[in-house]
Amino acid sequence: MHNIGNYESTYARFDWGTPERFNFGRDVIDAWPSDRPAMIWVGANGEERRLTFGDFARLSNKFAGVARDLGVKKGDRVMVLMGKIPEWHAVLIGLLKLGAVAIPCAPQLRADDLEFRAGHSGAVMLVADQSDVEEAERARPKVPGIKSYVCFGAEREGWEPCEQLMEAASTEFEAEDTSAQDNSFMLYTSGTTKHPKGVVHTHGYAHGKRMQAHYWLDLQEGDRLWCTSGTGWAKSIWNVFLGPWSWGTELFFHEGGFDPAERLDLIRRYAITVLCQAPTEYRLLAKTRELEEADLSKVRHVVSAGEPLNPAVIERWKELHGLTIYDGYGQTENTLLVGNFPGLEVRPGSMGKPSPGCDVKVLDLDGNECPPDEPGDIALANNPPVLFKGYWEQPDATEACYRDGYYLTGDRAYRDEDGYLWFVGRSDDVILSAGYRIGPFEVESALIEHPAVVESAVVASPDEDRGSVVKAFVVLGKGCEPSNELVREIQDFCKGQTAPYKYPRRIEFVAELPKTTSGKIRRVELRLREESATARDAANSPAASS
Repeated sequence: MHNIGNYESTYARFDWGTPERFNFGRDVIDAWPSDRPAMIWVGANGEERRLTFGDFARLSNKFAGVARDLGVKKGDRVMVLMGKIPEWHAVLIGLLKLGAVAIPCAPQLRADDLEFRAGHSGAVMLVADQSDVEEAERARPKVPGIKSYVCFGAEREGWEPCEQLMEAASTEFEAEDTSAQDNSFMLYTSGTTKHPKGVVHTHGYAHGKRMQAHYWLDLQEGDRLWCTSGTGWAKSIWNVFLGPWSWGTELFFHEGGFDPAERLDLIRRYAITVLCQAPTEYRLLAKTRELEEADLSKVRHVVSAGEPLNPAVIERWKELHGLTIYDGYGQTENTLLVGNFPGLEVRPGSMGKPSPGCDVKVLDLDGNECPPDEPGDIALANNPPVLFKGYWEQPDATEACYRDGYYLTGDRAYRDEDGYLWFVGRSDDVILSAGYRIGPFEVESALIEHPAVVESAVVASPDEDRGSVVKAFVVLGKGCEPSNELVREIQDFCKGQTAPYKYPRRIEFVAELPKTTSGKIRRVELRLREESATARDAANSPAASS
C-alpha cells in the first residue's frame, strides 16, 4: 500500500508543491502517454467504451477549439449539465485548457435551479447532453446572458450540435498558461438561505487534489477506481476526475443508477481494485444477501465520504469481505480535511485525523483549541491551495467563514486524546442526506408555493439508510385537511419545483411552528423532537425489547 506510514512524520513534512503556473489539461492529461488507459465506460444499456489519455487529450482539444470559436474566453463561466458519459470529462478538460471556469451542474437540477446559476454566475455558455436539454430549454427565456447552447447526443433547433462541430475541429490546441491563482471551477452548494452559493476554486486547487488521491484513495500503479458519485458534485470533481488522473489511474465510469446486484456484479466483472461509494450505498448493500455472496476478491481498498458512516456498517463489510471502509470528511469549499488513512489505525465512527497539508483545529468561541473530548468548531488554518478562493460575488458570506484567520467549516467535532476527530453535528441547519447537502430554506420556498401550504419548516430526520432525510413540518391553510393523498401531492409538487433529491420524504401537518420572540422558526427544537422520537421508536421496537 501507499500507506501513510508514520503519520506524524508524513503530516509534518508534507508540502503542497503548488507550481506558479498550472493547467490540469496541459500538465496532467496531455503529459500521460497517449496509449495509457484512462477509462472504461459502461452505458445504462450495457454499451462499453474504453478510452486512453490520448483520446481525452484529443477530445478536449477539439472541444476547447469549438468553445473558443463560439466566443468563450479565458475567465468566462460555462455551465456543464451532463450525466455520466465520457464527454463530461472531455468538456471539463477542454474548459480548463481554454482557461474558462467550469460550473458542473447535476442532471437533477430543475429550470429554476439552472436559471439562478446562470444569472448569478454570468455564464456565457451551457453544455448539455440530450437527456438534460428540456430543463435547460425551460430556463432559457429567463437567462439572456447565455449566448451559446451546446448539445451532445441530439440535434435540436437553437442548439449547437457538438459532435458535428468537434468532428470538424482540430486535434491541436495550445492550452492557456494559467496561473495557480486563476479561477478554474465554480461549484454550487446549498446553505440555509434560499439560494446556493458559488464556490470558486483555482487551478492550484486542481493541482492539490492529488493529495487525497494519494493518501486516502491510496492509488497505485495498475489500479482501477470506481467512484460512484454523480456529475455536478464536488465529490465527482475530486474522485472521478482531478485526483485519480493526477496519478494516471484508470477510471470505471457507469452511467446506470444504483442497483445492489448490478453494482456488485460490475465490481467483479471489471476487477475494480479501489471503490468509493456514498454512505447510503454502503448501508443499503450491507443489508443485502447479494453482499454476502459477492466476489470482491479484486477489491483491496474502499472509502466513503459525504456524511459519517455507521460503525455497524463498517463492521459488516469487514466481517464479510475483510475490507475496512476508510471514512473521510471534507467540503465543497475545500478538500478531504480529515480522513482515515491506510497505515493509520481506524477507529470506527471516527472521522480520522487531519489530512497531510491540512492544519485542522477544534476551536472554542474565543478561538482557543478545545481540550480533548470537548466539542468545538472545526477550523482550518493557513489557507492551503485546496481552500476555496471565495463565494462568487458574495464577499460578506466569504468573510463570515473566517474568524481570527481560521476558516470555519460550520461543523462541530471533538478531538480525543490521540488526535482522532469525532463528528458531532452541523452548526447550521443544512441537512445531509445520502451525501447531499440540502438547504432547508430552499425546500421551504418550494413548499410555500403549493396552494395548501401556509407555512413550513424543514429539518433533518434520522434515517437508518440515508443518515438523515428531509422532513417538513407543514401548516395548512383554511379548508385544507391533512391526508396521505395530500402528502403525496405535496411531495410530487416539490419534485417539480426543485431537484428531486431535495423533496421532503416525511411530512407532518402541525397547527403552528415553534418560533423565537422575533418570529424566527426554531428548527433546532424540531430537530431535537425528531431525534427524540426516533430514539423512542427504536427503544419500543420488537428488536429492542427482545
